[in-house]
Amino acid sequence: MPVRSLPAVEASTASPSSSRRSDPPPESRESGPMTPATRRTHHAAPPREDVLAAAMATVAERGLDGLTMAGLGREVGMSSGHLLYYFRTKDELLLQTLEWSENRLGAERRALLAEPGTARERLDAYIDLYLPAGHRDPHWTLWLEVWGRSQNADDEARARQAAIEGAWHRDLVALLAEGVSRGSSGRWTPTGSRPGCGRCWTGSACM
Repeated sequence: MPVRSLPAVEASTASPSSSRRSDPPPESRESGPMTPATRRTHHAAPPREDVLAAAMATVAERGLDGLTMAGLGREVGMSSGHLLYYFRTKDELLLQTLEWSENRLGAERRALLAEPGTARERLDAYIDLYLPAGHRDPHWTLWLEVWGRSQNADDEARARQAAIEGAWHRDLVALLAEGVSRGSSGRWTPTGSRPGCGRCWTGSACM
């Protein structure tokens, strides 16, 4: 059963195949007349980005244990059944939330890599972007959870996670190669001056 797509924030960004649904969500199969009020409810699913942003906010506030389909549904005005219609499983919800978060980080990463300055300066900015903001950083919490779940995931889910990690890893390797070729980072050590730099390098080296 394919994963269905919530409405995109921009209509032009959704492909025809991703927005097509083979069957209606659970609520629309209920018996009884459809009043104007219920008709609005059935067609008022929030944009996908709103759902994923709410999921990330829940992880930040209450941790992964606090993220449930029922609780998220209350946050965005949908039933848990409606959410399951679009995401199928909590694993898929977590993976899509991570993909959304990584897309946002990717935009910031590309912007900082395009800025003028030495490779060393851009590498410092790169590391600052990816270091966790505290021990409960929601992005790192989510990434670690998805990574752990991926050990039992299907091939498609593992490929999607590999694509997430491959994007920032390629940029990091290119930045390091640039620094070495220009002689601007040859004496820079992974520990640097920031707490956590060693962990960042250890993680990238394992990829």
